[in-house]
Amino acid sequence: MLQLKYIFTTLCLLFTLQFSSFAQRNNFEAIESEKVAYITKQLKLTPSEAQRFFPVYNKYNDLMWQLKAEKKRQRQDVISFDAKEVEIKKQYRNEFAKVIGQSRASQFFQVVEDFNDMLRHTLQNRQNSRHR
Repeated sequence: MLQLKYIFTTLCLLFTLQFSSFAQRNNFEAIESEKVAYITKQLKLTPSEAQRFFPVYNKYNDLMWQLKAEKKRQRQDVISFDAKEVEIKKQYRNEFAKVIGQSRASQFFQVVEDFNDMLRHTLQNRQNSRHR
C-alpha cells in the first residue's frame, strides 16, 4: 500500500511537470520542478512528508542561492564561503532530520548532487548535439 502512495505521488509530480511545460514557464522554474520531483522520488517522500519537507527545503535553497550570489560578488576568501556552506548544510541536515529522519536527511545532499550531475550531463549533451 505504501508503495502505491510513492507511485501515485511520483505520477502526480510527473503530470504536474508535463502540464507546467505547456504553460511555458521559464527554464529555472522548470528545472526546480524537476529537482523537487527527483528529490521526492529518490528520498521516497510520502505526500505528508513532502508537504512538511519542502518548506524547509525552500528556506535552505534560498540561503544557498544567497550565499553563492554573495560569493560571486565578493570574489575573495573562498574558504570562508565554503565554511558557511558547510554550516548551513549541518544546520539544515538537522532540520530535515526532524521531518524525514537522520538517514534520509543525510542522503538528501547526495541526491541533490546526483541531480546536479544529471542536469550538467543533459546540458552538455544538448550543447554537443547542437554543434554537430
